[in-house]
Amino acid sequence: MTIPIWIYAVVVGIVVSALMAIKTGREERQLEMENIEREGEIYMKRLEKEKELRQEVKATE
Repeated sequence: MTIPIWIYAVVVGIVVSALMAIKTGREERQLEMENIEREGEIYMKRLEKEKELRQEVKATE
């Protein structure tokens, strides 16, 4: 009993699709982590500026 060629093509298509989904998921997670890190750095800089402003206000009082 032989298996038609189109069935092999379908199986290969499913495997390729699964690999591409995994690759895309990893890339999206990486981009998301980079974005979170960037936002965290911006937040920390803002906190540092606020801290400096408070120290300046205390020094002038």
